[in-house]
Amino acid sequence: MTRALVFDCDGVLADTERDGHLPAFNETFEHFGLPVRWSVDDYARVLRIGGGKERLASLLTPEFVERAGLPEDEEAQRTTIAEWHAEKTRRYTAKVRAGELPGRPGVARIVDEAYAAGWLLAVASTSAEESVRAVLEHVVGPDAASRFAVFAGDVVPRKKPAPDIYELALRELGVSADDAVVVEDSANGLRAAVAAGLATVVTTSSFTVDEDFSGAALVVDSLGDLPDAPSRVLADPHGVGPLDLVDLGTLVALTH
Repeated sequence: MTRALVFDCDGVLADTERDGHLPAFNETFEHFGLPVRWSVDDYARVLRIGGGKERLASLLTPEFVERAGLPEDEEAQRTTIAEWHAEKTRRYTAKVRAGELPGRPGVARIVDEAYAAGWLLAVASTSAEESVRAVLEHVVGPDAASRFAVFAGDVVPRKKPAPDIYELALRELGVSADDAVVVEDSANGLRAAVAAGLATVVTTSSFTVDEDFSGAALVVDSLGDLPDAPSRVLADPHGVGPLDLVDLGTLVALTH
């Protein structure tokens, strides 16, 4: 039997939103002279929108377009959003490669365990592929990162909470939903994975800890590393705990 372990990126591989994406967005706004800065609270609201381009597009109210002197034509606006997003991705990727965003506890460990056991590995994210690959290489190392299939950015027409990216991952990996486990950190990501029929472990992150994770197979504060960062179980509907680490045995139990 071939099994697969599929990770979201932001908030799962690393807690990237507060220290990576948010400052990169604000630096991009400053770079283009845009009259906007997102606070932490602003960004928490924006995160309910799946995808970086889509988050940027949410700025384009008629009032903002007039105030910022932006084009009113939809095609020109799409081009403008693409330019902003490319600049934001460049700035964010530079932060990742500079080592500013440490990996979350347990990710590198469970990747090694899964690979040794013959599991397929993948990332399914709404972020730009360049950003995802930069985080992945930083967190697990270039050798381990080369073993991953990466499904990211605009590879599907509908982004999370739609299940499209997880359905694509299952097709490309050649595994059934019954033989795959997802690690997510947000309610939107959880809804996408569950809609694709996937057992989902939620590792809460700084922006998602208070979200509704109904439908998750397991909710923890992290996958866990010993001795310094054990996992803390927040919801355990399948009764796989108590546990200090989420390991492959835990994941197998969740798929039964």
